[in-house]
Amino acid sequence: MNYLKLIRIQQWIKNAFVFLPIFFAGKLLEPDLLIYSVLVFFAFSFIASSIYIINDYVDIESDKSHPEKKHRPLASGKITKNQARVVFFLLFLSAYFVCFLINSLEVAVVITAYFVMNLAYSFKLKHVTIVDVIIIAIGFLFRVYAGGYATGLPISIWAILLTFFLALIMAIGKRRGELVNARLTGKTRKALDGYNLQFTDVAMTVVSTCVIVCYIMYTLDPQIKKSLHPHIVYTVIFVITGILRYLQLTFVHNKTESPTKVVCKDLFLQIDIILWLLVVFILKYSI
Repeated sequence: MNYLKLIRIQQWIKNAFVFLPIFFAGKLLEPDLLIYSVLVFFAFSFIASSIYIINDYVDIESDKSHPEKKHRPLASGKITKNQARVVFFLLFLSAYFVCFLINSLEVAVVITAYFVMNLAYSFKLKHVTIVDVIIIAIGFLFRVYAGGYATGLPISIWAILLTFFLALIMAIGKRRGELVNARLTGKTRKALDGYNLQFTDVAMTVVSTCVIVCYIMYTLDPQIKKSLHPHIVYTVIFVITGILRYLQLTFVHNKTESPTKVVCKDLFLQIDIILWLLVVFILKYSI
């Protein structure tokens, strides 16, 4: 169990973004492409988990004073540094082994870029205001590109922008949650320098608007309407509902958990996402 916590297996849900190209291309039921997407999912999960280990390794001392992070395996001492290093190398090598299996140099390059970018984030850039959340958002773009390269499927520019802004909301939301926790505990950290609640609230509102606009433009794209369904634009209802719910949880109920935990725990958001997926699936594959 401690090793699962070390690699943050619950965070693997983020890597589902690699399935976006195959889902929106209407190729989800093609076995070969689906297998490639699944393999890339694991490749990204392995490389992302290796980064989490590095991040926890670097932040051991600061995590010990954090109300929640002090329970992490490395900070709590449940897993030693040597054990963490072994797990890191196994995950790192496994990610590239998957790239070898799918015979994709492009995916290997994307994963390498993701790894290098996050190394810079862990050691320096996470302390640079705004740049830190931009890097997190770009990481999601890498996931989408990896899925596209593995399957050879084109990716709409609107889908790229949508992914970026959606990930940016989650990144800013995470910073806001950390600010709220800092107020409650009286303990802050360098990564929060340059942020306050007013700034994060305005930023989330602005980026949320960008998400909705990009999704509308995506569904109105002639090529998308042709490849998916002319009525795909009506699914914007679920997107707006989901964004409003997330903002409600953030601003009204003041949820301080990470966005991933919020989605996993909130039944309203879960139902909204499932309905969106179901409607898109029906429009593309059944009608």
